[in-house]
Amino acid sequence: MPRSAFYFKLQLFITFLTFILSQSSCGSCPINVWPKPRTFSWPNPQANPLSPSFQIISPSHFYLSKAISHYLNLINTEHHLPLVRPSVNFSSSSPPLRALHITVYDLVTPLQHGINETYTLTIPSSGGTASLAAHTAWGAIWGLETFSQLVWGSPSRVAAGVYLLDKPLFPHRGLVLDTSRNYYAVEDIKRTIMAMGANKMNVFHWHITDSHSFPLVIPSEPELSSKGSYGSEMVYTPDDVKEIVEFGLSHGVRVVPEIDSPGHTGSWAEAYPEIVTCANMFWWPAGSDSLDKLAAEPGTGHLNPLNPKTYEVLKNVIADVVKLFPEPFYHGGADEIIPGCWKADPAIQSFLSNGGTLSQALETFVNSTFPFIVSLNRTVVYWEDVFLDDLIKVNSSCLPPEHTILQTWNNGPNNTKKLVDAGYRVIVSSAEFYYLDCGHGDFVGNNSREEEAKLVLGGEVALWSEQADPTVLDSRLWPRSSAMAEALWSGNKDEKGVKRYAEATDRLNEWRYRMVRRGIAAEPIQPLWCVRNPGMCNTVHPI
Repeated sequence: MPRSAFYFKLQLFITFLTFILSQSSCGSCPINVWPKPRTFSWPNPQANPLSPSFQIISPSHFYLSKAISHYLNLINTEHHLPLVRPSVNFSSSSPPLRALHITVYDLVTPLQHGINETYTLTIPSSGGTASLAAHTAWGAIWGLETFSQLVWGSPSRVAAGVYLLDKPLFPHRGLVLDTSRNYYAVEDIKRTIMAMGANKMNVFHWHITDSHSFPLVIPSEPELSSKGSYGSEMVYTPDDVKEIVEFGLSHGVRVVPEIDSPGHTGSWAEAYPEIVTCANMFWWPAGSDSLDKLAAEPGTGHLNPLNPKTYEVLKNVIADVVKLFPEPFYHGGADEIIPGCWKADPAIQSFLSNGGTLSQALETFVNSTFPFIVSLNRTVVYWEDVFLDDLIKVNSSCLPPEHTILQTWNNGPNNTKKLVDAGYRVIVSSAEFYYLDCGHGDFVGNNSREEEAKLVLGGEVALWSEQADPTVLDSRLWPRSSAMAEALWSGNKDEKGVKRYAEATDRLNEWRYRMVRRGIAAEPIQPLWCVRNPGMCNTVHPI
């Protein structure tokens, strides 16, 4: 079908769907979708049989085809049994749904920030063929996930008479995983990415290296991993990276690499001790106060910004990472520069005694690396510290907003406000809400939208691995990450502007159970009794 013809038909469908949605809605449906769609109409909840020969018809697209294989297998084998029996009209003699027909307006646009993720889904009550229409293949993948959640039971049945128009509030919905402090196998990472796709999260922010280990094999600098990893069995080869990146694309998830520097680089000293200051020293010297610490936590070492050898090695690393990850964002870290670590180096001591400052040292580092990363056609992402730290930071002239994104983790929405006021695009990872290694607090209510909301790209939950490894990976991430996924996809308030605490809890219980059925060991959030007695476990009696 010509693009213009499809676009015209899609617009007609959206107009019709908008009218339908204005007439009826489904505030509390017997079958739920997570994250909650932006608009969802099921005026007469009914279900039809899913044909045993059900098929998905789609245009040719490499990654969409892989996604279809995944979802077709899931639809045919999952046979999800809801915790609360759905109250829907169902008859096994009703006409079965035989196919899902996918139409994609743009099959060329690659997975990158800001792509159109809108999709529409209609499942007729008369059986036959359902329709999924999307502007891009990536929106179609989200539509497949939604469709899979509308199928349940054994034999399978599917919600019928459903009309749905969906798109995210925020384009960046991510998860940070630290694989330096503890190692995670490729299969652990792929399972995490699969769960992300199921929650319509689209950015896997891979914090690959840190002071503790350097597990990434860099072809031009092989000794960084051979000497700086925990062992030859705890590294990620170029083939591993390719497998993870390709798996991410087939689930609608971008893989953004982070090579943190100049701080958090103690592991580099195993291969290049001459370019790392204060490496392998005890992080908090005896008898000193907190201002004299050499690191924010055990594991010392900063790259030396005054040593030319630093940039020879680092530029080799950056160039190889860019080749390994076909992703327009490159995360350079630049957080937690600890004064004591740099001051421990004789060359930096001399620099300071001659009138230099540590902020100037950081500017030297940024000015020597930032343009190089940009020259490789990458947008540079840094943690907020590089611009907002109280002691060591760079001038905004070093960080042109058109090439820079800053990720905030301190001081809640206050720092987000400072960054957007300065004209920067922002990714929100407030430690109070989004750090999953910091307890089991509620973060659904975090609302980082500002007056300059167009500069807030979205958010990321983070699992730092000081006290996490593969044995607790799933339970630390899920279902808490699901709560953030919904907040960034469709918000955390209902149609009346009221936060969806109790209503979301009921649905999250069900979604957690379904994730477990899919092989994700998500932790429970309530006793099963609460799920089967909706509202009885609420703190406040419903008004």
